[in-house]
Formats: sequence, C-alpha cells, structure tokens
Amino acid sequence: MVSTPPPNLIPFGADANCTLDLCPLEWSILRYQPSIAANTVFITLFGVSMVLHTIQGFHYKAWTYASCMAAGCILEIVGYVGRLILHHNPFSFEAFLMQIICITVAPVFLCSAIYILLSQMIYWSDRSISRFDPRVFYLIFIPADIISLVLQATGGALSAVGTEEDEVQTGVDISLAGLSIQVIALTTFVCLFADYLIAYFRKHGQEVTRRMKVFLFFLFLAVIFILIRCAYRIVELKDGYHGVEFRNEAKFIALESSIMSAAIFLLNVAHPGRVFGVAQMTGKDARSFEMRGLPKTQTQGKSENNDDAATLV
Repeated sequence: MVSTPPPNLIPFGADANCTLDLCPLEWSILRYQPSIAANTVFITLFGVSMVLHTIQGFHYKAWTYASCMAAGCILEIVGYVGRLILHHNPFSFEAFLMQIICITVAPVFLCSAIYILLSQMIYWSDRSISRFDPRVFYLIFIPADIISLVLQATGGALSAVGTEEDEVQTGVDISLAGLSIQVIALTTFVCLFADYLIAYFRKHGQEVTRRMKVFLFFLFLAVIFILIRCAYRIVELKDGYHGVEFRNEAKFIALESSIMSAAIFLLNVAHPGRVFGVAQMTGKDARSFEMRGLPKTQTQGKSENNDDAATLV
C-alpha cells in the first residue's frame, strides 16, 4: 500500500479528488467511515427534539428559547448528515465542513438560551440572594457565547480550507480558543448557578414545589452535560486533525453525540413553560408565578412593578 498520496490524488481539501475506489481509507482525514446506524439515530433524536421544542415554543410562547433550541438542533442535524455523507465518501470536503463547523458550534445556541433563562428566573424569583445583578448573564455570558461562536466557526473553516500544515493548525488553534472561552464561561456559569440554587433552597427550600425542583435539577444536569462535551472537544482537538483522539469514533459518539442528545432532551423536560406557564413566558402576570412552584413571598408585589421583571425568554 502506498503510504503517501501520489501527486495526482488529493485526499483532503477543496480540491480533493480521492474516493474509496481510488484511495485507501487511511488517507482520509478521519481514517474511518462514520457509522450509518449511529448517525441516523442522532439525526432522528435531534429532529424529534427540535419538533418538541418548536411545539413547546408555540404552546408557551417562548420564542427566544425555542428559536435557540431549534437553531442548535438544526446545526446538529446538518452536522450528522455530513457524517453520513462521510461514510459513503470519507474524502468529501463539503461533508467534513458540515460536520466540523455545525457540530462544533451547535451547543453555543443552547448555552445562550440557558443564560437568558437563568437571568429571567432570578428576576422573577428572589433577586436579593443573588450575588450578582441578573443582567450579568446578558452582559458577560451572551457576548462570551458570541465570541466563542465566531472563533469556533472561523477556526473550523480556516482549518478545513488550509492547504499547508501550519494553516490547518492555525484554524484548529482558533477553534480551541473558542472552545476554551466556552468552557470558561460555562464553568463560571455553573458556579454562579450552583451558588444561587444553594442560597435559594436554604431560604425557600420547604416552600418550593416538586415540579420546580425537578426543573432545576434537569436544567443543571443539562448544563453539566454541555460542559463535559466542551471539555472533551478541547482534548479531542488539542493534537489537531491528525491526533488519535480526533479519529476515535467511539469517544466521539459517547462524549459528543450521546451527551448532546441527552442534554437537548433534558432541556425539553426542563422547559421553562412547564414550570412558569404562558403568563410568565409572555410577562403578562407576575402573580401566577407562585402557582407553578415559587414561594408566594417572592411574587407579592411583583405585579405592581413589572419594569424590572422582563419577559421570560
């Protein structure tokens, strides 16, 4: 077997002309054919979740939340379609772009929805026990998410179109920078979220309903899953596209595909509308908040001053 491609065969890049009939699988960027069964399952799962988020969005009028979730699901689906194409042609440059960019940036949209959600939850529940103004989640985490998105998308594109090894590595490094920002932001968010929950349950624990406890548990678990996934992607890309981790399909399925599909369904279960109802999602009636699980002491008087209580996603 030829160890390196001859000049007339290009295995990777915009000018790639290799096929499995002409080139061995070992010349492809992944060095394996992505599983048809696994990728079909994940396309289906993300599709089902997208439909559920859309239905929930219309039912509870949670437009921002639903839009972010749907965008994340669509990107995941496009990415896994790219992996299906790579099964049939592991040298397809377009398919590689689809999977490396879309799957990498999809969680950014989920994080944005979660940041907005927690900010509004603090507004509606008990701002007095929060160490920071709820606007911190808008002013810090959303911009960090946008920067992360731009860096990951740019890095993925640059690494894919690079013709020289150093150009490819530059793109990978930019993607890693974006992922690192996302991990730092998520870790900080988890700490602030946990700190608020601890303070909240210390003050109101006996008054909070089971529905609210389940909602908060699943929401927190989804955030942890996304954080684990982002940490894995940093490890996966640290040696570039030629590293052992990047070419390990089993780990990709376990720590990317499975983790993210679980997180997106947890966010279906932990949909804010199930706890807050249509009134809170549209900002129409602050008083009805107490009926869904938060103590009355935190909602009294809110309807008289709704300027600070913004619409919940």
